[in-house]
Amino acid sequence: MMVQKDISFKDLPRNENTVYKLQELYLDDELFDYCRQPCILDYVESFCGPDIMAIHTMLINKPPDSGTKSSRHPLHQDLHYFPIRPANPIVCAWTAMEKVNRENGCLVAIPGSHKGKLLDHGYPEWEGPINSLYHGVKGMAENVERVYVEMSAGDTILFHPLLIHGSGANRTKGYRKAISCHYASSDCEYIDVKGTSQEGLAQEVIEIAKKRTGGDLDDYSLIWRYRATLVRGERRNL
Repeated sequence: MMVQKDISFKDLPRNENTVYKLQELYLDDELFDYCRQPCILDYVESFCGPDIMAIHTMLINKPPDSGTKSSRHPLHQDLHYFPIRPANPIVCAWTAMEKVNRENGCLVAIPGSHKGKLLDHGYPEWEGPINSLYHGVKGMAENVERVYVEMSAGDTILFHPLLIHGSGANRTKGYRKAISCHYASSDCEYIDVKGTSQEGLAQEVIEIAKKRTGGDLDDYSLIWRYRATLVRGERRNL
């Protein structure tokens, strides 16, 4: 799996205090079992149809903030990361593993933003360090209406890939653990992101993949083809 340390702890060992995210949970049977839960897939099927692929998986730890606010995540749209269309048959299931509130950095979302279009993203102009690939919507207004999603352990929300959302810094001495899976209909298709607002992000991810694998890679969709895993029905395009 991809194990990511918070940038504020880059010179420290990897442990619960420094790691903020595990990705590619399909490589671990215990963690990926979350993505196969019928109680989740029954709801996901309402959005994706009967043929469902798990396309992106994460366990998010969010350790106590070091004081730099590096644990916050800028407001963004998940579709910015996906070379997959159309958007409507894609949905994220996000489950709190413990109590999540504003103090430890709960999700925050802009209601109704999923009805808009994919916006331009980039690294936010914040003071202090920013974690790799933590892109945010450019020119995001400060006074826009926001909803803070406070949750108890086991609570699950499902949201559209165009929903603008993010999370605040963890200002507690504990952790904010959650597990999530993005699903898509296997009828969706991969797109070429060259010449689009996603091209810069794609190149950044490709360079990371090259360092991890030592291979030569120039097709962003290949990374997603490798990750995509059938969890219900039949596999077709993805």
